[in-house]
Amino acid sequence: MTEAVRRVSGEDCEIVGASRTDSGAHARGQVCHFDTSVPIERDKWAQALNRVLPWDVSVLKAARAAPDFNSRFCVIDRFYRYRIALGTRDPFRTRYAHDYWDSLDVSKMESASEALIGNHDFRGYTEELDPTVENTRRKIFSVDVVKRGDEIWMDVVATAFLRGMMRRIAGCLFEIGRGARDVKDAKRILTQWREMHLPVVLPAKGLTLMRIRYGRHPRDHRKNDDPVNSE
Repeated sequence: MTEAVRRVSGEDCEIVGASRTDSGAHARGQVCHFDTSVPIERDKWAQALNRVLPWDVSVLKAARAAPDFNSRFCVIDRFYRYRIALGTRDPFRTRYAHDYWDSLDVSKMESASEALIGNHDFRGYTEELDPTVENTRRKIFSVDVVKRGDEIWMDVVATAFLRGMMRRIAGCLFEIGRGARDVKDAKRILTQWREMHLPVVLPAKGLTLMRIRYGRHPRDHRKNDDPVNSE
């Protein structure tokens, strides 16, 4: 995106994304912002950028934002989905879902997921955090585990996510669903992770950022000193 904006505007702009995604993951609802002095009509930005972006990236909409808007810190919540495809591997889906040949116990996965809702320290659900990261508390609003045809969808809505957090949550629920881990482990990992064998971090290909939500009047949540909303 940085190179595309430079080619369109002729300026070196800093691109600020609303949410980081792991290499190999996908996004349907990513949002970013940048500052530019180029007087291009807002309706023309998407068209101009799409002409120079790689084939697997597309700008859906462009708009002028308020001077104090920050695509990262004005977020109310982020919605991620992890997909597991059951049964015989489907070559047309394998890039976007984790393949698992057997069935999963969705009721156990649902029961375990309830322990994750709320404001918790999710250090046990992370992966290789940067040493500078001190705050590992995040607030999860909802976790839904549903079966859609021959797929299992794990939908999580939270203020923000730590590195690897969504993929390890999915890994924990996956292990519970296939009978390799106790239902109560989802809760134990929140406080006893140092003494436990941590869940697998599922492959990034099954993860998709579905939506970023700002609300009617976006505002920078750092100004409220809200520690669970700074990603």
